[in-house]
Amino acid sequence: MDKPVILITGSNGQLGKELQQLAINYLQFHFVFASRDDLKLHHYGLVENFLTATKPQYCINCAAFTAVDKAESEQDMAMLVNGEAVGNLAAVCKIVHTKLIHISTDYVFDGESETPYKEDDATNPINTYGASKLMGEQLCMKENEDAIIIRTSWVYSSFGHNFVKTMMRLMSERNELNVVSDQVGSPTYAADLAKVILEIIESGKWERGIYHYSNEGKISWYKFALAIKELNASKAIIHPILTAEYPTPALRPKFSLLNKDKIKTAFQVQVPDWEDSLKKCIVKLQST
Repeated sequence: MDKPVILITGSNGQLGKELQQLAINYLQFHFVFASRDDLKLHHYGLVENFLTATKPQYCINCAAFTAVDKAESEQDMAMLVNGEAVGNLAAVCKIVHTKLIHISTDYVFDGESETPYKEDDATNPINTYGASKLMGEQLCMKENEDAIIIRTSWVYSSFGHNFVKTMMRLMSERNELNVVSDQVGSPTYAADLAKVILEIIESGKWERGIYHYSNEGKISWYKFALAIKELNASKAIIHPILTAEYPTPALRPKFSLLNKDKIKTAFQVQVPDWEDSLKKCIVKLQST
């Protein structure tokens, strides 16, 4: 009997790379990894041909335009990749009977809440990236009501470009750094998110809808940088600054905490603390 096929789009990103590493532990599945060069999701015909040929039982959509500031100057591209392309994929998945898990972001919210965001809280993105990801969510659910959407926040990994790797590099190059202290949230180690996604598939339990996932805890970017400094035994001095002192093309939500009760209850998910996961990632980075 043929193994169930799991298609992973955006396979060269942080989450895609973590899924590639984990795949060897899930021998009951056959994995197909598609980078953006392998599969252009904004081209409906190509998506239809690809899925018809590979016949995946599941698709994990990690493909995204994630350059938050760049999205402000490349709005059309952000909307195409994070919005329209998701609608294409969702529609084709429905036609070929592929169960879709799509990855979204805390940036669909405005960051004005004082309590962790629940899945049904009102969305109100304050930048183009957030607006494009919200468009993707809406098209996903419109085209494929059976899909699962997982919103996550502050993603980092030993792969790709992210805050942890940037801080480690800057701490090795400079004596002093300024890091924003008035934006709070919880980081997400992409390896943890990858594991949760595969556990959901492996469980055989499919509960459609929107879910939130990040590591446990609440910190600011400044406190996150201090933790990276300590684990990396850096002597760099880190200064807390306000968002207003560090203007960027895209506005950032000042509050990004996500309520994870729904995903814990639905799939019996265990969520590691951000400190434990950060240690694992830094150990991995230090050994490479």
